[in-house]
Amino acid sequence: MVILDYGSGNLRSAERAVARTGVDVTVTSDLRAAAEADGLVVPGVGAYAACMAGINELGAGPVIAERVAAGRPVLGICVGMQIMFDSGVEHGVQTAGLGLLPGSVTRLQARRIPHMGWNTVTVPDGSRLLAGLAGDTRFYFVHSYAAQDLGALSHAEVTTAAHDEPFAAVVEAGALSVAQFHPEKSADAGYALLANWVKTLS
Repeated sequence: MVILDYGSGNLRSAERAVARTGVDVTVTSDLRAAAEADGLVVPGVGAYAACMAGINELGAGPVIAERVAAGRPVLGICVGMQIMFDSGVEHGVQTAGLGLLPGSVTRLQARRIPHMGWNTVTVPDGSRLLAGLAGDTRFYFVHSYAAQDLGALSHAEVTTAAHDEPFAAVVEAGALSVAQFHPEKSADAGYALLANWVKTLS
């Protein structure tokens, strides 16, 4: 299992959270290791454009895309989720993403920004990542932007949350799984999601 180090993300907390599931975890910027790993985690914090700049500087975009195309599991977390979409718009500036999920990530139209703290999610029946979790399970969010065009994701299993308006909290599309919240900060609920994802690697 590899957690991709491209200069952005809660790398050590993500490493500890994933290791809790019992798998061996390596944090690395080595693209060969990222390509060959059973599972690849792409974390991300901060600005969309800065995360994409880190991905592009490392040259990691094609590796992530090739893994997904080959059916090899990838998990994106927080901004690591957002960069999987076609683009992100921050402060009026649009930045191209990896284009592995359709649509754009835009600012939440909510009374309180950022959306920070614990929130429940609405899980579709077919979700593998959230299988076995109760309907009132809470996860920890910290973000001001989200994927809000849920219609564009009709091909995927989409778990939603709401902060004055609905947005995608988890998307499961073949080998690509992404979460807007932080599993590594979501206590036992986050562990359950990571453990469910690890089960898909075998």
